[in-house]
Amino acid sequence: MKQYTDLKVFISTSNSSCDECGEDLGRRAWITLTKDKGALCLACAELEHLVFLPSGDTALTRRSRKHSSLVAVVLKWAQARKRYERQGLLVESQALEQAEKECLADDEARSRRRAREAVRREQLDQEYVTRFALCLRKLFPQCPVETGIVIAEHACLKYSGRIGRSAAAKNFDENAIRLAVIAHIRHTKTPYDQLLARGVERWDAREHVRAAVDAVLTQWQAS
Repeated sequence: MKQYTDLKVFISTSNSSCDECGEDLGRRAWITLTKDKGALCLACAELEHLVFLPSGDTALTRRSRKHSSLVAVVLKWAQARKRYERQGLLVESQALEQAEKECLADDEARSRRRAREAVRREQLDQEYVTRFALCLRKLFPQCPVETGIVIAEHACLKYSGRIGRSAAAKNFDENAIRLAVIAHIRHTKTPYDQLLARGVERWDAREHVRAAVDAVLTQWQAS
């Protein structure tokens, strides 16, 4: 795990000068403090190549810190609170660019996920799903609650042509619900999909996983 030894850069509140180059830095100068050389400007401290990242974006800060081999914490004296408060970080420019790319990718992924979830919510009749899940629970009392909801939602998506949208299922026919449960088990708890991917015929693949499906059904039906 990467260990950080952050340098500290202070925003001065009074007139300052660099003890190495002698330049008058004025007020609100960004300086570092060293034991042997006193106050140094960023150029003399060899920090002037770093870019400032203000506080506020936790993900961007965390990733910039991870990618930057050199990090400096920027601090400013808060008169009201009588303490130094963090203003942000100085990091390498390429580290900030990489962090921005990663955060942008996250934002895009979250946007796509939100869009998918919005469509899914629109396609689900929540009252119907709840009733389907309750009936499923009566038939399979040992089926985990969250799994039952997943099965109900998957089976009952509008316009899907899935088992839960059939006339029998709308009347909560036990056989229709059982078929939805079997389909879930087949796809999530057996190698059925891998068999199909290898070119095994559907009915042969079902026969191959039948025992595994029956075992889960028996477990979920136990009272």
